[in-house]
Amino acid sequence: MSANAAASDSAYPSPGPSTARWWQNEDWLAVLAALPILIAVANGWSPKMPSLGWTGAADAAKAFSADNLALSGVLLAVFLSISVLALSASLGKRALSFLGGAVVVFVLAWFSQWIANHAGIKAWGLEYVVFALGLGMLWSHTLPVPEWLREAVRTEFFIKVGIVLLGASILLQEMMKAGLPGLIQGALVIPVVWYACFFIGRKLKVDDEFGVMLSTAVSICGVSAAIAACGAIQGDRKKLSYVTSIVLLCAVPMMILMPMAVQKLGLSEAVGGAWIGGTLDTSGSVAAATEQVGKDATKVGVIVKLSQNVLIGVAAFVLSVWWTMRGGKDGATKGQKPSIGVIWERFPKFVIGFVIASIVFSYFVPTSVAEAASKPLKGLREVWFAAAFVCIGLETRLGELFKLGGGRPAIAFLGGQVFNIAWTLLLALWLFGK
Repeated sequence: MSANAAASDSAYPSPGPSTARWWQNEDWLAVLAALPILIAVANGWSPKMPSLGWTGAADAAKAFSADNLALSGVLLAVFLSISVLALSASLGKRALSFLGGAVVVFVLAWFSQWIANHAGIKAWGLEYVVFALGLGMLWSHTLPVPEWLREAVRTEFFIKVGIVLLGASILLQEMMKAGLPGLIQGALVIPVVWYACFFIGRKLKVDDEFGVMLSTAVSICGVSAAIAACGAIQGDRKKLSYVTSIVLLCAVPMMILMPMAVQKLGLSEAVGGAWIGGTLDTSGSVAAATEQVGKDATKVGVIVKLSQNVLIGVAAFVLSVWWTMRGGKDGATKGQKPSIGVIWERFPKFVIGFVIASIVFSYFVPTSVAEAASKPLKGLREVWFAAAFVCIGLETRLGELFKLGGGRPAIAFLGGQVFNIAWTLLLALWLFGK
């Protein structure tokens, strides 16, 4: 098979159509895969995560200790067993090929997390997803992608499992603890900035599928929101990798410049923290930037970012309904009123899993258990998200990525971010200024 063929979407497994039986539909399979993890965690299972932090060559080998590799082996066993069991009915005799490929995907995902845990890289706010994408692309550009490896490229499935697990980490009580000003800011930032970015994208003739992912990323919380939006509308993985790259590239200079702007403008720590928390698109970059302003800035910045994070589920739900009602990316049924049956057929079922997971862990799991589950759920979620971005890299050609949209999506994102900076500053002055 040629390199181009191997890189094309058609060369990789794709999710079953919405009319397929439930065991062939990746939405339901993602919920099925996440279910045993959620049940186990709700009942007190707390898998220990491997320690991947390091500062330089002297302690780089710590991650490869026997104990650490054993913990990583447990995660690999969980990843493989749950994924292959969920996909077994659709895989059939290809299950062995999937297992072999999934081991490679997991190892590349593990290395992406190890790289991202370097102290210097963490200080810059760079997240594992960019390294997962990069390692996948490095493999696809320098090594062959055989059939058995392509069998494990299940991007949508891995993303949807991660999103369902994400739901269990969104505790609705935290929304109340975040405080009224933070909630008001989140509620006013998300719809206004989303529409502004989407409007700019349309003016620049950016397609709506791209526009949804860009707008959701800039208005909520960057990479996680972009992943949720992509899953909700069953978006193009190449476009998701493009959006992720733009988010992370934009976060680095903002993380440096915004604390300087806070000082130059003479803003209080509370206002500065609210401004940074509402505009920077990754949690890591918010923490790194607000620490340069002060303790109060960090506290407020984290509260504001939390207020936006807890609204991911609402945004994913609204996006999925709106996208279904408009007839998908081609707008085939735009202007028509689809029946309830058609809406249900097209509705991304994994969103239901996300919402139910959030409600159950918020109100039906003891608070102490739900809070203790936050860290292991984050680690498990990142395994599936990292695997998804490795898969995106394996099926993406660098040349194709740069050609997407002719630069217009990047301009739309930057335009939306400029609007976000101005609008969020006004809200921060109103809500947190004295």
